[in-house]
Parts: sequence; C-alpha cells; structure tokens
Amino acid sequence: MKISWKNRKKFVKPTPIQMDSKKMIHVENLFDSGLLPMLITPRIPDVDLTEWISNQRDFIEKKLSQHGGILFRGFNIQTQKQFQELTKEYIKVPMKYKEGATPRSKVTENTYTSTEFPSDQHIALHNELSYVTTWPQKICFCSIAPAKTGGETPIADVRRVYHRIDKDLREKFAAKGWMLVRNYGDGFGLKWQDVFHTENPKKVEQYCKENEIEFEWKDESHLKTKQVRKAVRKHPDTGEWLWFNHIAFWHESSLDPKVRDMLTESLGIENLPYNTYYGDGSPINYDDAEHIRKAYDQETISFEWKKGDVLLLDNMLVAHGRNPFEGERKTVVSMGEPYTPENL
Repeated sequence: MKISWKNRKKFVKPTPIQMDSKKMIHVENLFDSGLLPMLITPRIPDVDLTEWISNQRDFIEKKLSQHGGILFRGFNIQTQKQFQELTKEYIKVPMKYKEGATPRSKVTENTYTSTEFPSDQHIALHNELSYVTTWPQKICFCSIAPAKTGGETPIADVRRVYHRIDKDLREKFAAKGWMLVRNYGDGFGLKWQDVFHTENPKKVEQYCKENEIEFEWKDESHLKTKQVRKAVRKHPDTGEWLWFNHIAFWHESSLDPKVRDMLTESLGIENLPYNTYYGDGSPINYDDAEHIRKAYDQETISFEWKKGDVLLLDNMLVAHGRNPFEGERKTVVSMGEPYTPENL
C-alpha cells in the first residue's frame, strides 16, 4: 500500500547537511608580499563566525602563531552586540584597560572604542599595554563604521622589527631594559584618577607597590611614576624573540617638534607627560629612537577597513596603530587572555 507524502512527512524528519568547518571558509594571505594578516572569508552565505570560531580554536591558534594576525571579512558582523558575542566566545578571559594613556569609552563590559584621539593625529605602532605587569595576549578589532578616508589600523610583526634593530642597540636595551616616566597633574594627558580608576591616593600607592612602579607625589595633585620593563621578550608559546615595548612610542623625540618645545619650555624636560629612558635612567639619544621608528616603518602594512571586518591579533607578535582619517569612524576593540611574565 502506498502512503502519500502528506502522511509520510509526519514521520520523516529532515536530516541536516553536515559540512566540514574548514570547507566553509577560504584562507589566503591578504598581501602577496607577506604572511600578515591571514585573510579568512566565507565560501557560502550566512556562515556564523561566532559559531565557526567556537569549533576552530586550535586551527585559529595555529594560524595566529604563524601569521600574527587574522582578518575575518564578509561574515556580516554589523553591530557592537555581534562583536561582543564573538569576542566572548573566543577571548575566554577578557581584560579591562589599566594604566591607560589615551581616552577611550567603554561600550559594554569588555568592549571599548578604539583610542579617541583627534582624527588628524597619527597613533604610532605599539603592543597594547607592554609597560604593565600583566598584558593581553589577544586583541581584537571590529570596524562598525569605516572612515570616509584614512583611518586604517597599520600593523607590524615585531618578530621582524626585532631583527631590524641594530644588534648593538638591541643588546644594549636587552641588558638595561627601558624606563617609562609619567607625570600627572599638569593638564596634559589623562589624569591619574582616570589612569588608576580611583580618587584615593592610597589606592594608587598600593597599586604601584604591587606592580613595581616607583611613585612620587610632588603635591596632592601632581604625581610622577617610573617603571622599568624588559625591552625584548620571548613569546611564551613560540619562543621567538620580540621587540615588545613602548620605547619609541613615548620617547620625547616622537613628539611634534613644536609641541615638544612648548612642553619643554613650560614644564621642563623632566616633567614631560611621558618620556622613555634606558632602564638605568640614562637618556636615549634621538638617532637611536629614530632608528627604532624606522624599523617599525619598514615592517608596517595597512589595509582599508571594510564594514564588518574583524581583525584578531596576537598582541605580543603584532603591534598596531592608527592612521589619520576624515568622516565618521567607529572601531571597537576587546582584549584578553592575560599573561604575566616571571621576570618583568
């Protein structure tokens, strides 16, 4: 006896089509000239990037160690909420900003705007929070609204930057480390209350003691801090040597000459908002700082953001910055997987 389809379908359950996760995406280098960043795009419509990532952590970790950065493009990440769900899935231990140096807004619990610096300003390349005692191993960006022009996030592999630094200079920094000096209270840069997230000087002092930071209250509103950190480090997973610091980023020679002259005249060189030295406190000459900047420049690549792009970086392997831009630009960022070295 034949049974009609109308009756049969009551008992027949559709079988979902299974597809190999790796066959759902296409992998290539964004640029022919190098490995950074690796580009991942969907082969089929409506691939859920959050779900895909949850099933491919080992694959992503392997590729991230090799390339340093992965650009996910075409996955229809359109909102801050979607980005938050994505990073919540991948970055299992999120981190908040501490000892911050530039203004940014908190979007959600673990998502922030990228640095809210004036749009005509260039932000030099740096590894996020290289000067703290515990920094994020992963940092992830999403372009919610690309700028009309400019606004790229330039990146550089600091394994390669390390090898571009003159050997003698590199060894000098390896032996001495580097020192960051910050001065708060003169109206330039963030206030100490914003950096340390407290109005209580005693809590600032406790934080400094716990994080190997020297501090000096010049008066009740003016604070000077000094911290010495290693200039070169080995990656905890790959064992590769890295140029991992903010030495050139905050060196006085990186300031616009007119701004530097104005600040030096009004505050004195010892009271600049930021400055860097060798770890023993001796000055870094301008030629050496320029040599370091050129090493970054030689390894810097950038690409035009597209709406919904997600850029995942190993924060120890890859430095990032920001180019000037025109028009509205909205880029959000999340970071995590804290790492604390045995020796600072």
